[in-house]
Amino acid sequence: MGMRWWLAGAFVAVAALTAAVIATVSSRQVGRAVTASSRDIAIGQTVSVGFELSRSLDQAATLEDFRKRDGLALFLFAANGKIVAQTQGSTIWTDVPQGQKALARALSGRRFAASFSGGKDTVVALPMRRLPNAAALVAYAPRAQAYAASLSIFRNEVLRVALWTALGAAILGLGAAALISRRLRRIAAAAQAIERGGFDIELEPGFLDEVGLLAQSVERMRRRLGDAFEQLGAERDRLELLLDRLHESVLAVDEDLRVQYANASMRRLFPELDPDVPLPDHFGDLPMRAVARGLFSRGAPVSEARTTTPDGATYAVVGIPAAGTGLAVLVLADITRHERQQRAEREFVANASHELRTPVSAIASAVEALELGASEDPVERERFIRLIGRQATRLTRLTSSLLVLARAQTREEGMPLVEIELEPFLEQVAAAADVPDVRVERNGGGTALAQPDVLEQVVTNLVANAVKHAPGAPVVLRAAHHDGEAVIEVTDRGPGISPAAQGRIFDRFYAGGGPERDGFGLGLAIARDSAEAMGGRLELDSHEGVGTTARVILRSR
Repeated sequence: MGMRWWLAGAFVAVAALTAAVIATVSSRQVGRAVTASSRDIAIGQTVSVGFELSRSLDQAATLEDFRKRDGLALFLFAANGKIVAQTQGSTIWTDVPQGQKALARALSGRRFAASFSGGKDTVVALPMRRLPNAAALVAYAPRAQAYAASLSIFRNEVLRVALWTALGAAILGLGAAALISRRLRRIAAAAQAIERGGFDIELEPGFLDEVGLLAQSVERMRRRLGDAFEQLGAERDRLELLLDRLHESVLAVDEDLRVQYANASMRRLFPELDPDVPLPDHFGDLPMRAVARGLFSRGAPVSEARTTTPDGATYAVVGIPAAGTGLAVLVLADITRHERQQRAEREFVANASHELRTPVSAIASAVEALELGASEDPVERERFIRLIGRQATRLTRLTSSLLVLARAQTREEGMPLVEIELEPFLEQVAAAADVPDVRVERNGGGTALAQPDVLEQVVTNLVANAVKHAPGAPVVLRAAHHDGEAVIEVTDRGPGISPAAQGRIFDRFYAGGGPERDGFGLGLAIARDSAEAMGGRLELDSHEGVGTTARVILRSR
């Protein structure tokens, strides 16, 4: 029920109650006044009857005259209490209320006057001392008709006035309630607009009563909230602009693990991350929902982790606890390039130490031989000088290829590939090996796309590995084409590789074959990385007791 109705109803109720109280009180007062007046009239009429009886010779006729004129029932009694004379009519002595009491009072020489039935009936008794044959007169006025009619008119008028008063109160209450409710509705509309985030509805207070003061307070609140929200909106826009420009991916979730905010970098990783959608279960090998849930526990610390996505990218993940704010933040930074650089630096050191060890050892041995007297023999001196020259050239090419490989592994630049004739290339590698058991099997060869120095490093490592693990056994180099790809094979007839070792043969620093083997276990790992840097791959096919074939598979035009 609206305020206009119940407030109008309250006005009507108050007015009706007031009118009823006034009508009741006034009716009672008027009734008492009428009763007293009718009793006085009845007493006066009875006294008049008494005077007339004292002068009249025919008492019965006198009584009848007064009955007809005033409507009284009159009874004249002797001293013994018997009726001497009475008026004719429907009223008999036994119908007079408290008649015996009134008679007894008059016979004892005292007056009696009383009203009955709410003032409608009046009984008056007088002692009659001047009449020889009568001692008391009793008058009964059964109804005061004139006064009853006047009283009824008065009560009807009071009721009508009360009804008009109630109607006026209803109209006045309805108008006042409509005015108040209209002002309150305007205040409520402004408050609802503020609740919905709208601050454009200006509120006029009108009269400066209590409702006006309330409207004034709401208006001040509206202006202040509007200014505060405008400032917050500007700060939010600046913050979103800043977060969107970050390279790091930022994500905010609530306690139900539903996304509340994701910056542009995060949306590029997860295009489906709209506001209020559930947080994905995993990111790479990181259980994101489990990590985020832990950020809402009491006293949760800042958590850090690293994860790798299926495409090989590495991310550092930092979880910032909610700490009572209701929002936890996950920050993902792409550290793939940094990780690759660090790994390339480590691998460069390992590769350089591994690859440079052989030529440096050869140069050191030649210098030691020359110092021990080989320089006195022209033939030996010339041989060692040529050896030093070849190994120095190899060192130069090794350092160049290692740098090219390192840059390719960091993916800062692509490796420059050229077309290489394979069989002449393999002849050159076999000659550089300077081992009689290494030969090239010719079958047409063809060409491959590769970086010459890096490819030479790969094949030389495979040849050296075959010679070392199959001493005295022939090592065969061959080139072929299969399904549009160039294949270089290095085959030996050595003891082969066990199935258990084949699963780890490309791991860095894994040296199979027992503790008596020399080297650092980097040769095959370097060869595989080098082949992949050129867009190819390295495969190994080995059987125990039969031998091993290493295949370098490259692109070909």
